[in-house]
Amino acid sequence: MKTIHKFRLEGGKVINTLKLREGYRAVRCEYVVPDKCVYLWVEQPLNVDIKTVVRQFVLTFSGEPVPIRYNYVDTAIDTLGAEAYHVFEVSGAATSEMLAKGEVHAEPLADSH
Repeated sequence: MKTIHKFRLEGGKVINTLKLREGYRAVRCEYVVPDKCVYLWVEQPLNVDIKTVVRQFVLTFSGEPVPIRYNYVDTAIDTLGAEAYHVFEVSGAATSEMLAKGEVHAEPLADSH
């Protein structure tokens, strides 16, 4: 069995740390106007015997440079504000480097809704 969970992502050079089950996959990303934020929906197995992994994601605006090691996930568009938010998964090496340089700051592990 599997399910889809929703996670709120913070912007502004914040690393969003999520605890997910191995075999997860991001299935949707959307800017929710009433909440004024970006959400990421992730499909993951329900089996409690499957190991959990910690993964990190960042939001960027169009035109902002990101390290080559970042993996593009999806784009969310604020249709009222005419802004696009791009979600990237961060590699472990990039995270450590950027935290050390103070380029980003980490958020606590997010639980799904």
